[in-house]
Amino acid sequence: MKKKKDDFIEDLVVSVKEDFLNRQKERKPFESVWRLNNNFLSGSQYVGIDTLNDLREDDKIYFWQERKVYNHIAPIVEQRLAKLNAIKPVMDIMAGSSNEDDQKVASLSQDILRSAYEKLNLGQIISKATVWSEIAGTSFYKIAWNGLSGKKIYDKDGKLVYEGEVEVTALSPFEIYPDNNYAEDIDECESIIHAKAYSVKAIKNIWGVDVKGTEVDVFDASTSLNPVKQKNQAIVIEKYESPSVEYPDGRLIIVCDDKLLYMGELPYINGTDGKRGFPFVKQVCMRIPNCFWGRSVIEKLIPVQRAYNAVKNRKHEFLNRLSMGVLTVEDGSVDIDDLAQEGLQPGKIIVYKQGAEPPKFLGGDSLPNDFDTEEENLLKEFSEISGVTNILSNQFSANSLSGTALELLIEQDTSRLSSSVDEIDSAVKAVAKMILRLYKQFAVMPRLLKIANKVGKNDLVYFKNTDLGVEDVVFTTDSTLSESLTSKREHILKLLSADVLRDKDGNIDDEIKRKILEVFGMNFSLPNNEVQKRD
Repeated sequence: MKKKKDDFIEDLVVSVKEDFLNRQKERKPFESVWRLNNNFLSGSQYVGIDTLNDLREDDKIYFWQERKVYNHIAPIVEQRLAKLNAIKPVMDIMAGSSNEDDQKVASLSQDILRSAYEKLNLGQIISKATVWSEIAGTSFYKIAWNGLSGKKIYDKDGKLVYEGEVEVTALSPFEIYPDNNYAEDIDECESIIHAKAYSVKAIKNIWGVDVKGTEVDVFDASTSLNPVKQKNQAIVIEKYESPSVEYPDGRLIIVCDDKLLYMGELPYINGTDGKRGFPFVKQVCMRIPNCFWGRSVIEKLIPVQRAYNAVKNRKHEFLNRLSMGVLTVEDGSVDIDDLAQEGLQPGKIIVYKQGAEPPKFLGGDSLPNDFDTEEENLLKEFSEISGVTNILSNQFSANSLSGTALELLIEQDTSRLSSSVDEIDSAVKAVAKMILRLYKQFAVMPRLLKIANKVGKNDLVYFKNTDLGVEDVVFTTDSTLSESLTSKREHILKLLSADVLRDKDGNIDDEIKRKILEVFGMNFSLPNNEVQKRD
């Protein structure tokens, strides 16, 4: 009986590893594009993708060719990231109805999300994921529950028991392997593999299993042509299978080396209507129809960057010919090697054969205007493709722009990033839902949250999982990219003066009041630092 079980485990491990290798091959064309994007971002811009989907370095055609890099992709990505990270999307909750119970659930859910945002430093995690989505086109959030985190509850049989806490991790696309690269969303996949390199010591601490350490290739944002080699590591393969007839609660299989680390149902009830699902949320820069992976703006800028490098280098080669000159020499009239080594420096004495023509410079034309025209056109293409422009560029004068015109230009400039902003907002909302669903599943013991507000006090919130109704609230995010903060404040003041935000009795709802004060840099919180009990 034990032999049959051992054979089953061995076959299972082999099948998971084979599946992983097949997915690596299927994903390789996409991975090559991500690596190429990263090369152009870091300034290694004379590389391409060969027929085997490997990166290769392009050789010079002539030894004298200029091969300098004039990197416009890096500042464009930096500027896009600065604008996108300035949004700081805040997870927000609205009650599903005006019912008092729904209002309480919404208020509690909002408090939990505010606490999670601060404890997890979620703003930094969103920024990290956005870096990956801008470079590779796609990034992921992994939302899990850590039962060894949080406050210690009691000591059971010499073993410490903790409250547990949600963990949110930003993942690069290099770690994720879907079963179908042409499914648009995670929910359309039947299974997803998360493969990550761990040290053998970490694997022992987490799963209690000894594995062999090897040298592992690891790709990250700092690598270019080749991955980083890390020693004494092992790849842990986590295969998540969606619920099916055979496995109604799905299945999670974790293998490493030739060993099975874990096998069981999907651990988290994080889907709609109490269903179990994948613990991942996808964020893309730009969507591609019928494709699991998104597209980075770098991918669209690469042809323009190649053309710009070519124009600048040919321009400099032309200028070199004009400044250094091209010599014509009659055959046998002078020492060619001497001229090749030293050129025609000032004061040089040239001895040439009697009766022969002395060396002279070949006449050259002036630099054609076509170089400058093409360079200007390519710079415009950078702006048009990336959605990033310098508003006060040479064609504008700060004094010639009215306040309204400047505001319109700023609005036009920022609105071009709206699709990327929408993708971030959508991902953050999905993360918020999963966070609350994990609290609903695991926060079975009463908890006390201490939430710092903006007026120097603490709000204490007492709750347990039965107080949460994740399906009874509406998830929103507050992003301010499309409208400047000054403009938002002006609009709010106009609405207040017109009494649009007041009810028939002239009062302003607490939720509306809170949002107004947040726009003005203040916070609306419960008075007297009270503890809210929800029984």
